[in-house]
Formats: sequence, structure tokens, C-alpha cells
Amino acid sequence: MTTGPMELFDVPLDEINLSSPEFWTKPRDYRESAFRTLRTKSPVHFFEEVEFPPFPLGPGYYALTGYEDVWHVSRNPSLFCSGNGSNIADLPVEINEFFGSMINMDDPKHFRLRSIVSKGFTPKQIARVEDYVRDIATKLVDELIANHPDRSCDLVQEVAAPLPLRIICEMMGIPAEDEKQIFAWTNTILGGGDPEYGGTFDKLMADSLAMFQYANALGESRLADPKDDLTSALMHAEVDGERLSPAEFGSFFILLVVAGNETTRNAISHGVRLLTHNPDQRDLWFSDFDKHSRGAVDEIVRYASPVIHFRRTATEDTVVGGVKMPKGTKVVMFYASANFDDTVFTDPYRFDITRDPTKQVGFGAGGPHFCLGANLARREITVMFDEIRRRLPNLHVTSDPSWLQSSFINGIKHIQCAW
Repeated sequence: MTTGPMELFDVPLDEINLSSPEFWTKPRDYRESAFRTLRTKSPVHFFEEVEFPPFPLGPGYYALTGYEDVWHVSRNPSLFCSGNGSNIADLPVEINEFFGSMINMDDPKHFRLRSIVSKGFTPKQIARVEDYVRDIATKLVDELIANHPDRSCDLVQEVAAPLPLRIICEMMGIPAEDEKQIFAWTNTILGGGDPEYGGTFDKLMADSLAMFQYANALGESRLADPKDDLTSALMHAEVDGERLSPAEFGSFFILLVVAGNETTRNAISHGVRLLTHNPDQRDLWFSDFDKHSRGAVDEIVRYASPVIHFRRTATEDTVVGGVKMPKGTKVVMFYASANFDDTVFTDPYRFDITRDPTKQVGFGAGGPHFCLGANLARREITVMFDEIRRRLPNLHVTSDPSWLQSSFINGIKHIQCAW
């Protein structure tokens, strides 16, 4: 098992191709070394696209790997729009909005939808979540101890994945017997390129449509017969007399369930791994949990960078990092690189829970598309690690991760742990 710090080395600039699927299957030391080369030698670097059937070959894009450029693009939505898609490939608007909901929209459409959706995330709704995040985390540890007398398990399958999944299902009013199916759908959508989760575009579309239809049925039932859950709150929320249409709710349901699982699942998996390899940081956090929790959680999110990148499109001729770009140019913000920019983070490959938590861009770099669920994700991660601290303080990983094959999600599919 790899236990030491990241070992970086020189990667020639002309050897790096972020569009190549093979790049994303290389060892993590290679990936991070390549990003360091880009940040140092060509922080705004053009790459040709690869074909993504059945869609036409795109014109290429500029990869933004430095912190300041990512921040600049994220905070200027009128100059860098989202409505042409947040994925690198050019997809039809209908598919973009089907998969991405409001993350693939611009104002005023984005503002309208986010305003309605925000009605479901009121202090009252979040307070209800607080009540059962702890209950679910406690039950998960109970089950872990009861079901594994040998004191070992797959951390992702037994802890990291079930926590956010159960919380989202509880929030949305999804029956417990449907959780397994929801989990399978989210794996396909997040890991569409990974053979373990389907690996084909047809499988991705089929599971996405099935999830959309499930959401429509759930939304219609709550519209007719409201319950005390987030689905009912969303279906009945109004802004200026407007509500979510069934199609808008279906797409937002996919976004919420998938994104609501992804950040927390991978942050917990990465977090246990990081604390295993950095016992001094674990001891520091656990010695004064409340004092260090915000810093520790955000440092885990920085280091994990669960979402690797998002794309924007220039709405007019502009300049980024000294590079001239005509209207229509694609720019791709690589959060996974910006979070290790040594002009912002001293010794960036050192895991340090005392860093300034406001600087990491794992939830986005500000602007109107900043993660709506960031505070919920932070709360889930904090509560889970508090349960670990109190009941399984020596929980540690015992294997290298099985990484998700993805250029979009920095995911861990499996990792063994013991206590």
C-alpha cells in the first residue's frame, strides 16, 4: 500500500494530453506532476478534443490549471456562460439541461430555477436534516460493528456511500426499499466511462431516463398528496407565481441525488485515507474536534477535489491569463489543479487541516453556480468523522484505492479499511 506523500516528477509539456482517456488511467503521481507542469509552464493551454460519439467532434478548449484564472472565469458569468454546457463535449441543449439542470443554465433561466429550488433549502428544511444526519451516521457505525466481527470492510460500500445516499433519500421522501436502485443509477451517471458501472453511453442514457421517470412519478405524487419532505417542498415552492415543471423537477432530482452523493461519498473515502497517511493531522483534529472541523473538512475537500473540472464558454472576445480568446471559445476550469496551486497554497501536497478553509475551490470558485449543497455536505462529513472519532478512532485504510475511471469525478470505488 502506498503510504508516503505524493512523489512528483518532471513531465514534459508536449507529453501531456488532458483529452486522452489514457491520461486519466495513469498513476496519480503522474497526473499531479502533469498538472504541476501545466501550472508552471502553460497555465492556459489549448487541447484538441477527442470524438465523443454520437456527437460531432468539438473545436478544442483551453485548460485553466491556475487558481486565479479559475477564480476569474467562475466569478464572471456574463463573460463565461454555462448555457452551452459544463461538460467539455458539445451536447444538445436538451441533454445538457436534462443531466445538469441549472448548472447548465444562465440567467435569467438559472436565477428563476435556483430561486425556486432554494425555497426547499430554507433554515427549517436544513434544521430537519440536522436531526437525522446524526441518526443515520450512528446507525451506519452500529451496522458496521455488528456486521463485521473481523473489524474490516470496504469503506466506500459500507460507510462513505450509504451515508449521503440515505440522507438524500430521507430528505426527498424516497422509500428505503428504493435506495439500492437509486445507488445503482447514480453510479452509472457518475461513472459512465467505468466498465464496472456500465461504461457505455447507451447504459448512461437508459439509467438516466429511468431515474428521470422515477422522479416524475415521485414529484407528481407529492404534488397531489404533499408530505413533510423536500420533494413536497420543491413541488409546491413558488417564486412570482411560478413552480417547477415536472421536467424541471426531474432534472433537478438527478442533479441533487447525484451531486448530493458524490461530494460526501468521495470526501469521506479520501478523508479516511488522508488521516491514515497523516496521523499527526488526525490526532490534531480529534484532540479538539470542534475547533478544527471546518478546516479539516475543507482541507479534505481541497485534497480530494471530487469534481475535477467544469467548462464555460466565452460570450465575447476576451483574454484569460494573457491568452486572447475569441467569442465561443471553450474554457475548462480544472479545480483539481487549482486546489494545488503553490502560489496560493504553501506546500500544496501536504495535508494540513489548519489551512484557510475559504480558499479551496472544491465546491466551485464562487459565482452563481457555487455548490448549493456545500453546507449540507460539510455537515455530513463533519458528523461522520465525529462518529468515527468517538467510536472507531483507529479506523484506517489497509489497501490502495480502486479508482473510478473518469476525467470528471475523482472517485474511489473501493478501499479496504480496518479498526
